[in-house]
Amino acid sequence: MNVLEFSFRSEILHALPTGALFWSAQKLLVVSDLHLGKSARAARFGGAQLPPYETTETLTRLAGDLDATKARSVICLGDSFDAPTLQSALPEADLLTLTTLQAGVDWVWIEGNHDPGPVQLGGTHRRSLTIGPLTFRHIAEPEPSPGEVTGHYHPKATLSLRGRALTRPCFLFDERRLILPAYGAFTGGLHSHDPVLTRLMSPGAEAILTGPRPFKIPMPGLAPLS
Repeated sequence: MNVLEFSFRSEILHALPTGALFWSAQKLLVVSDLHLGKSARAARFGGAQLPPYETTETLTRLAGDLDATKARSVICLGDSFDAPTLQSALPEADLLTLTTLQAGVDWVWIEGNHDPGPVQLGGTHRRSLTIGPLTFRHIAEPEPSPGEVTGHYHPKATLSLRGRALTRPCFLFDERRLILPAYGAFTGGLHSHDPVLTRLMSPGAEAILTGPRPFKIPMPGLAPLS
């Protein structure tokens, strides 16, 4: 697996191609905004029609990352499901897969704005969680304590490469905070140069673009690679 190693608050972290974050010293895998059941909710309420297997695709990706990293703990940074109680509407096969993934793993669900926490499922349910110098929550605070790790915004970055625009989901980080990309399939995203994100991040912030070979660029990532 191609990963990109970087330092945040003096901790060595790894950005995975899928958008997951691995903290090897803690054997901890962090994912954000799974939005499981997104296609089911859209079908139920007459929204845009999405491929019906997005939940299966997301869980398959998660199973692969768990196997590759041998993580002993998982933190889901909120919006794990696309709407409250939606986990009860997931296909039985997907629920079985999720239960299997949780077996033998210390699993933490962080409360999101789409879901208050899937209390019917196993694991611990928290509004936020601090481990060492890092604090995990769903939405970035305006003035966070250093070491905040969040999701919610689904950041993506664009750069020009050989005359073509390349856009990928991305991690954003500076000296105080780290924002993860959305992990779920078909979740969309917010461009890193959007004022919502530029107001949150310091001028020296960087982006790590996901994909087969994650790579780092200055935020918002509009400059071509050298």
